[in-house]
Amino acid sequence: MPLEPIERASVDELRSLQLQRLQWSVRHAYDNVPHYRSAFNAAGAHPDDLKTLDDLAAFPTTSKEDLRANYPFGMFAVPREQVVRLHASSGTTGRPTVVGYTRDDIDTWAKLVARSIRASGGRPGDVVHVAYGYGLFTGGLGAHYGAEELGCTVVPVSGGMTERQVLLIRDFKPDIIMVTPSYLLAIVDELERQGVDPRGTSLRLGILGAEPWTEDMRREIEERLGIDAVDIYGLSEVMGPGVANECVETKDGPHVWEDHFYPEVIDPVTGAVLPDGAFGELVFTSLTKQAMPVIRYRTRDLTRLLPGTARPMRRMEKITGRTDDMMILRGVNLFPTQIEELILGTAELSPHFQCVLSRSGRLDSLTVRVERRPEVSAAAAAGAATSLAAKVKATIGVTVAVEVVEPDGVERSMGKMRRIVDNRV
Repeated sequence: MPLEPIERASVDELRSLQLQRLQWSVRHAYDNVPHYRSAFNAAGAHPDDLKTLDDLAAFPTTSKEDLRANYPFGMFAVPREQVVRLHASSGTTGRPTVVGYTRDDIDTWAKLVARSIRASGGRPGDVVHVAYGYGLFTGGLGAHYGAEELGCTVVPVSGGMTERQVLLIRDFKPDIIMVTPSYLLAIVDELERQGVDPRGTSLRLGILGAEPWTEDMRREIEERLGIDAVDIYGLSEVMGPGVANECVETKDGPHVWEDHFYPEVIDPVTGAVLPDGAFGELVFTSLTKQAMPVIRYRTRDLTRLLPGTARPMRRMEKITGRTDDMMILRGVNLFPTQIEELILGTAELSPHFQCVLSRSGRLDSLTVRVERRPEVSAAAAAGAATSLAAKVKATIGVTVAVEVVEPDGVERSMGKMRRIVDNRV
């Protein structure tokens, strides 16, 4: 399929379009969302000050707490009657973050997910098995509308019911699966349990997102399924899936669809904007959203911005951690993906694991609960546990306990992966 004109545009043409759309979005937010008018005024920033892209740095950031403080519809920039869809993230405080879409927003979202599927290697006529959750979570419906927009046949399975997932993969013979990487591994395990060779299915492509995952997990998935595995990135507060996507020909980090989203990377402590190539917290400003523009939204995802390769738009380095899933163990910062990488390099252990934080007296401790592979004996797995603990100490610099459990001993995630259990009191 030919690329869209914007996907062939020069960097100068792209930056000019971004500035025009950025000026509209900031003005739209200021004129129609009381929160933004108050926040901009308090910061001494005004839409008229936005003369260049760099001027955006003078505007305040938006946080998840701001969205919760304006629950449910206080961040909308259009009358509620013009909002045709509501989504919401899961909330641990009792108040989820709510997002809304006009009909034009839904159309834009579908086109961007279609662009993402095409960049992944999908084509019209492909059968797409959607195993993201449907409902208030944006993943399922976002993937669904995008696949239909591209001209694909959609199998709207949603998450869970793993045996049924396998049945439908065997019977409907999909070309593409859209799912979280951790749940795809659970599906692979079920294929093997049923005596089906995962490399012998019809699948040729996995479009995987909604949680951080490593290059080692990509290799595990591609080797076990015999497919291309590419990363799709998005978050409900900015739009949903389809904010950025890897290109199958390079697999070198998701290209940000910069004609609709302006990315920045900031120092997560000071908030200072960092140059491209520097590691920090990812921030997004929407450029075309009507119902709910977001200005400098702090994603909590940690990455760096890199030059485009397969497209002129900049790439994000693969997200492997978030500021809010970082664990601090006796003064050392670590992320679950660092543990995952070491587990995937230990042949006797499966990629299904949990990090269990606990506290004894004044000191925190971390136990890694991980399954042995079915063909590995308990004795060999015990040796692998000792090896893993030594690798963690040598690589990350912390002492952890490793508990090896039987196959299927770690609860499977049917949607977004949750691998941290905090038992501290």
